[in-house]
Amino acid sequence: MAVSVLRLSLRHIARNYGLPGRNSASKTSYLNRTTPSRSAVSTSSGAILPKPDKTPFGLIRMTVVVVPFLYVGTLISKNFAALLEEHDIFVPEDDDDDD
Repeated sequence: MAVSVLRLSLRHIARNYGLPGRNSASKTSYLNRTTPSRSAVSTSSGAILPKPDKTPFGLIRMTVVVVPFLYVGTLISKNFAALLEEHDIFVPEDDDDDD
């Protein structure tokens, strides 16, 4: 049963996406298409593009951005945890630590 469902789903995928079937006469038709070329390294004529600009102080800039946001996030979570404890919404019990 599962095999027949799998076959039907594969046929459905092949039909919807234009893939050739098992007995299809045009099995090589999809192979004759032009292969996509990456335009990040070369132009359409084949010339190699120059190296991209390197961002100076990339690691330092990343640190300057990440550290303050981590600090602000910890302050928010600490204050929110204190607010939850103050209103007795979440109060950790000491009994959980006894093993």
